[in-house]
Amino acid sequence: MRILLVEDSARVAETVGAGLRERGLQVHVAGGVRAADEAYAAQHFDVAVVDIGLPDGSGLDWCRAARRAGSQLPILLLTAQNGVSDRVAGLDAGADDYLGKPFSVDELAARVRALARRGPRWTGSVRTFGAVVVDRDRRTVTVGGARVALTARELDIVTLLAWRDGRVATRDEILEAVWGEASERAASSLDVLVARIRRKLGELGVHDAVRTLRSTGYAWAIERSKRD
Repeated sequence: MRILLVEDSARVAETVGAGLRERGLQVHVAGGVRAADEAYAAQHFDVAVVDIGLPDGSGLDWCRAARRAGSQLPILLLTAQNGVSDRVAGLDAGADDYLGKPFSVDELAARVRALARRGPRWTGSVRTFGAVVVDRDRRTVTVGGARVALTARELDIVTLLAWRDGRVATRDEILEAVWGEASERAASSLDVLVARIRRKLGELGVHDAVRTLRSTGYAWAIERSKRD
């Protein structure tokens, strides 16, 4: 599990980062808003832990901007202000959770794991990629209005990838989300289902919809329509 820790205090970042790593989490530290933007654009993260007070902006503003851009990344805000109004402001900004300082690393790690299990927040049921429309609630994928005959698991894979906004989903992430296990049997099925998804979309004129990153995972390769 990869965590983006946005914290400007080197001492706090070192302590918290070390504590999370000791608990089996991978941590990338960004010292401010700009560094967080650069890291998020370049890498996949499962959860962001963001301090509100940053040297080049506010963690609240970073959270709002991420949500306006359509990001589904689970976000936990950290702050020294722990009043009710402060928690409400954080949640209103689009955060999924809020933790006041001081806090124990054990509690932070538990909250991070809970957010990762919950997965990305879904802020809309339909996404459009040119002629391809993925409707999460109706569980349909259409190309130019023609429905693609996908199985339940194929639909789960397409939906997961489509909501990643082009970011890579690792093989283990897909297996856990779709099969509930990262077994060898499920891994073999994943490759077969991805090949079938490509074939079915290709029959309707949509080629190279799913990109393979060897030994890593898959990514949705069709650009999302701006009107979404």
